Amino acid sequence: MTDLIDYGPLDALAGNWKGDKGKDVSPEPDGKEENPYYESILFEKVGDAKNAEKQTLAALRYHQVVTRKSDGKVFHNETGYLLWDAENNTVMQTLSIPRGVALVAGGVCADPASGKISVRAAAGDPDWGIAQSPFMRDNAKTLEFTHNIAVTGDTLQYNETTVLEIYGTRFDHTDENTLRRTD
Repeated sequence: MTDLIDYGPLDALAGNWKGDKGKDVSPEPDGKEENPYYESILFEKVGDAKNAEKQTLAALRYHQVVTRKSDGKVFHNETGYLLWDAENNTVMQTLSIPRGVALVAGGVCADPASGKISVRAAAGDPDWGIAQSPFMRDNAKTLEFTHNIAVTGDTLQYNETTVLEIYGTRFDHTDENTLRRTD
């Protein structure tokens, strides 16, 4: 029964969120492209998971769909989980995008009541790593990922940076938005 599970800082995320103030800065062969966007994110409590009979995690599944304002086309579709390890005050994010990239990011949440979550992953990190297809590794390699979320009541703000090696250079691909809970 999910009502008895300690979701810690994830509890404030459960529900549907929508935002239309998004800003995406992404790489292009000749520099960068800025795209205003709107999005929806559904966070669902799915219960707990026990690992090796020693670790208990609270799990929140999410689905994020991001649509470019200029043409109404979806340009990012992400699924994953946010996990809370209450014993170690650790938040984890696992995610997958349909480009051949997946990762496990993590971070310590010193104050679970703060409404703030920060996670990171890096290529080659033994704890919080990144997996990518050979094509992506050779053409648009993800080097680092950071994701910061702050929830205050029914407002969610986030920013994330994905450091890429693409088009012969290193590029900080950034996204940020403010969303409102719709239910």
